[in-house]
Amino acid sequence: MLTRESSLPRSISRAAASAPRARILAIANQKGGVGKTTTAINLGTAMAAVKSRVLVLDLDPQANATTGLGVTPRPDAANSYDLIVGEAALSDIVVETEVPSLSLAPTSVHLSGAEVELVSMPRRECRLSDALQGEVDDYDYVLIDCPPALGMLTLNSLVAADAVLVPLQCEYYALEGMSHLVRTIERVKSAFNERLEIQGIVLTMHDKRNNLSNMVADDVRRAFGAKVYRTIIPRNVRVSEAPSHGKPVLLYDLECAGSLAYAHLAREVLAREAEISRMSADQ
Repeated sequence: MLTRESSLPRSISRAAASAPRARILAIANQKGGVGKTTTAINLGTAMAAVKSRVLVLDLDPQANATTGLGVTPRPDAANSYDLIVGEAALSDIVVETEVPSLSLAPTSVHLSGAEVELVSMPRRECRLSDALQGEVDDYDYVLIDCPPALGMLTLNSLVAADAVLVPLQCEYYALEGMSHLVRTIERVKSAFNERLEIQGIVLTMHDKRNNLSNMVADDVRRAFGAKVYRTIIPRNVRVSEAPSHGKPVLLYDLECAGSLAYAHLAREVLAREAEISRMSADQ
């Protein structure tokens, strides 16, 4: 069992101490297979390990964040579908996980129908934001695992979020896909959510032996500068194995390269959050 601060770098804990409360981070990229769910699960675990109260909200109909945290989707139980269509409150759907201080708002395949249903609903872009209003005060961070598309579910996530964390796979088309997402974020910011920003971009599935991975990483850093986290998530077999056991990799194998990378990423994310908090206080 992962236990609090003894298992992760102390600098994460220092950053967490000054981090703002109830910040909502959408983990988004319209491309599939880039590590969104893996990042949501393991970043949330690492943040919870240093006493941040974290909620992972599974808004992907594939329900991989739900199963990856050891929860079996139950179509008959209230979940994030019921939340977004207004048939359940957040407190009705949240379940606890094996990780202390890490909660989950699970989903099921029924969420796939929400894309169509939301189109005819009033305030369709704001359904999630409205549902979370006043309901997340018990948490320090809400991490929304978005589906791999720029549809109504992702739009709702961006409208509800304070910031976006973008996992970006180290492959040839990475920058092209990123440009589409940036334009979408800018449009959402202009039309619905003026506070929305890109909190950071995390390079995932990096193979240091592969020249293409290194070239893509260099290109992304040139394009986005300081927005790109220093931490790079490597390709790692233990990261791939962990979901089949219903565990974050930090519980499955704390010492593997993937676990260490997500621990360092949590340190960076919390440090940035602390800086955002300081800047807001100074304004």
